[in-house]
Amino acid sequence: MNEKTREEVERWIMGDENGSEMLKRVCSVRPFILPPPLHRVPLRVGNVLELVGPSPSAKTQILIQTAITCILPKHWNGIHYGGFDHLVLFIDLDSRFDIMRFSQLLIHRIHEPYGEAAGDYDKSLYDLCMTRFLYVRCSDSFQFLQTLKTLNWRLDKEKEVHGVSVHLLMIDSIGTFHWMDRASMFLSLKENNRKKLFLQSVSEAVVQDIKKLLQVHPMLVIATKSVIFWNKHSSASIEVKGSFMKNNWEERSLRNVTRNYQHFQYREYMPSVWQSFVTHRILIRSSDDHSATSNCQNSSFFLLEWLLPKLSFSDTIVVKDAGVFVDS
Repeated sequence: MNEKTREEVERWIMGDENGSEMLKRVCSVRPFILPPPLHRVPLRVGNVLELVGPSPSAKTQILIQTAITCILPKHWNGIHYGGFDHLVLFIDLDSRFDIMRFSQLLIHRIHEPYGEAAGDYDKSLYDLCMTRFLYVRCSDSFQFLQTLKTLNWRLDKEKEVHGVSVHLLMIDSIGTFHWMDRASMFLSLKENNRKKLFLQSVSEAVVQDIKKLLQVHPMLVIATKSVIFWNKHSSASIEVKGSFMKNNWEERSLRNVTRNYQHFQYREYMPSVWQSFVTHRILIRSSDDHSATSNCQNSSFFLLEWLLPKLSFSDTIVVKDAGVFVDS
């Protein structure tokens, strides 16, 4: 923690304010109005938004599109881009991030205000935005925890270099290491004093580290989570990461089912400490019926539904080469 940040924290700890002053301060922190398709509910720093859906369901594409809005400036050379003008930290846990796709969508957004007749894109703006996108890849839970514990120092350094702070912390995908950690619970240990890697303890450490980080670096957290849907009326087995869970196991786990969309269900597998940490949740699933009646070629359709808070309607989103759009 640098000297300036330490002084700000000390003033916050020692400070005192009445109700009117507190209300004025809280109201001055404007909520996030994220770009479509995440525009339905305003979010604030400290919120944790979880995007839940099968793989693939455009979750990473939505992260990329939102990240580009964050790193773009509001105005550049007299052109309005409507960006947040801040940094983004993207933690890749499943090693599926496509930097070429990110670059393609960023160039499209830079080109967009000029129309189709525009020539070369503004390379200086492109370079600025790319330096504002901070990328970290982790291969297991230990690396993920090590990364979280060093982020405070890194974010301070990045703020000094760029002059702006990190606005969004993105985690793709939070459940990636769950099954590896689950398997480690049953492995015998050598004769030493090391603790077993229990699912609950890992999740508790992750949540505590993120909470500590948000106290010093207020950010909005957006995490994706892959799930598998199954038909509750079907007698078929459920395949998860190469293992088959038979119907007798399914019947015992129905109490853990957190969502029932018509005749489809998914089982919540993340520990309760993470579930209670999430403040907002979106469910995304494929929309094959809509795809069959659409004339759009080379496009994929999905249904996006807010579960937390619960909204009475859902959006149909379409994934094209130019990005993710709400289908009107």
